Order: sequence, then structure tokens, then C-alpha cells
Amino acid sequence: QVQLVESGGGLVQPGGSLRLSCAASGLTFSRFAMRWYRQAPGKERELVAGISSDGGSTNYGDSVKGRFTISRDNGLNTESLQMNSLKHEETAVYYCNTVRLRTMYWGQGTQVTVSS
Repeated sequence: QVQLVESGGGLVQPGGSLRLSCAASGLTFSRFAMRWYRQAPGKERELVAGISSDGGSTNYGDSVKGRFTISRDNGLNTESLQMNSLKHEETAVYYCNTVRLRTMYWGQGTQVTVSS
């Protein structure tokens, strides 16, 4: 079955950087677009960034444009999210996501805490 496993979360100071990774299995990774979502306490889950199956096209939420970069390595079945200039309000659980055969798949999430 499809499995997505996130890693790389942690505690970072405002203005700092983190790099999240997502390892995928159970699917032909290079055929599927991938996305990162986040959910802060008491808020709805929101789309952070997406990348096409071949990595040639990306899209970002307005609040992260210019600071976050999504990428993927189809040879390693992984996607990444480089997050720079992090803000306190970006404290959230970050989730890796894909859609296969009309079914959405999620990882378990990785906690990112931005605090001084």
C-alpha cells in the first residue's frame, strides 16, 4: 500500500531554516504530483506547496512564496521542502500528500515548532 513518511521537523528559532523530507513507497513515485500541507493548532489544514510528477512545475501558498522551496528526487522516491525565514505562526504539523486513484494519502506528519 502507499506509505508516506515525513522527517526533518523540530524546533527552530524565528528566522531560521528547516528541511523536511518525505519518503514514499507503494506507488510509482515518478507518476504522481506531490504536496506539502500543514495544520496549526485550532486551524484547518492548508496547502503549502505542490510539485508536478516530473518536478518541472511547482506552486506555493501565498504566505510561503519566496521562502519555501519544494523539490523531489524521483530516483530516490523522495520529496523535500526547504523552509527559510520561518515565522512563529508557521508552527504546525507538516504533512506529505499525494493522490492516487482518487484516494488521498497522508503521512503521519512532522512537527515544526518556531519559537525563541
